[in-house]
Amino acid sequence: MTVISIEPATPDRWEDLQQLFGPTGAYGHCWCVYFRRRAKDFTGSVSCSPPERGASNHETLKRVTLDGKVPGLIAYEDARPCGWVSVAPREDFIRLSRSRSLRPVDPNEPGVWSLVCFWLPPRRRRKGMGSRLLIAAIDHARACGGRVLEAYPIDTAGGRAPSAEVYTGTVRMFQKAGFTCTAHPVSGRPIARLALKEG
Repeated sequence: MTVISIEPATPDRWEDLQQLFGPTGAYGHCWCVYFRRRAKDFTGSVSCSPPERGASNHETLKRVTLDGKVPGLIAYEDARPCGWVSVAPREDFIRLSRSRSLRPVDPNEPGVWSLVCFWLPPRRRRKGMGSRLLIAAIDHARACGGRVLEAYPIDTAGGRAPSAEVYTGTVRMFQKAGFTCTAHPVSGRPIARLALKEG
């Protein structure tokens, strides 16, 4: 696979993001806004039919993107979108601050960015695209002034897991990129962190 570029999801790339996710959105109507919505709002949308839930989530991502918040990065091959990583300042992901298992140890720590999701079409998986997106996310967060990049991978203990279960990435993947992985003090969930700037 020849990846031409990995670019920020700016307003002018909204159509590309829609094309990448397809008519039902990434992960079955999620549209990669799970971490951007309060649990009660997302759960409320779950009670809707899948098309209604997808429409609500689609509008959330569209609003964020067209407002210029840059919700993540899009990978392109031959000018066609082929991969996605959701990375932004940690405060953009409201669910993190309310989550018992992922709540920040220091919610007032400045300059923390979070990487919460990867999405690749099935035929693009297990070909190294996730690692390329991770490196691009590191560079993007650093260029935007981030001091720390934080992520919430799963530990596959050296094995493999279904793609739908590793949308946040794996511990091994982040460790290979230089992240330090520790257990969340309350939940024990792995938290991966990488200092982007000294001091």
